[in-house]
Amino acid sequence: MSATGQELEVKFYLPDYSALKTRLAAEGAVLVQPRVHEINLRFDTPLEELSRTYRVLRLRQDTQARVTYKGPGEESDGVRLRQELEFTVSDFAATQAVFEALGYRVALMYEKYRTTYVLGEVQVVLDELPYGNFIEIEGPDGGTIRRCAEKLGLDWEMRILESYVFLFERLRQARAWEFHDLSFANFAGIAISPEELGVRQAG
Repeated sequence: MSATGQELEVKFYLPDYSALKTRLAAEGAVLVQPRVHEINLRFDTPLEELSRTYRVLRLRQDTQARVTYKGPGEESDGVRLRQELEFTVSDFAATQAVFEALGYRVALMYEKYRTTYVLGEVQVVLDELPYGNFIEIEGPDGGTIRRCAEKLGLDWEMRILESYVFLFERLRQARAWEFHDLSFANFAGIAISPEELGVRQAG
């Protein structure tokens, strides 16, 4: 998240990280967070008022617990722009209990492994999700993000502006799955093609 409370980012689908890690090292990227497991809970009202207005209330646990609010997204300068407000909390379980006491419920659980680098003004993260591997680049403006992507050998035309949850819902509906959580357990033994996700490999 930027100091202005806005998130500017794009994603890329990249099954194999080998070449990318070599480029990151060559460009002088700094590893700021080694690979860590994330658990994310998205909350909503029983009437799904947040999702229907494209807003997100999320509680995340990785090396610490964090609450995040995201507003509706839009395309700006070739990247995805959203309002994002985030802060840390001391107790994941207690925060979940507070949200539920206020009438929110867990609408979705999703997990991933994330490795985080910083390259100049840009944050580059390697996200391993149950349905595939992605790169997320976040920066101060679209031009800076695009230059970073091209420096890392990523095809800008293959960028993804949709959220991971949106891609999951596309899959879930196409396959008529009854489960609602984006977990590694639910995807065990299931092979997912980029065509099913509606994405193309970026490098």
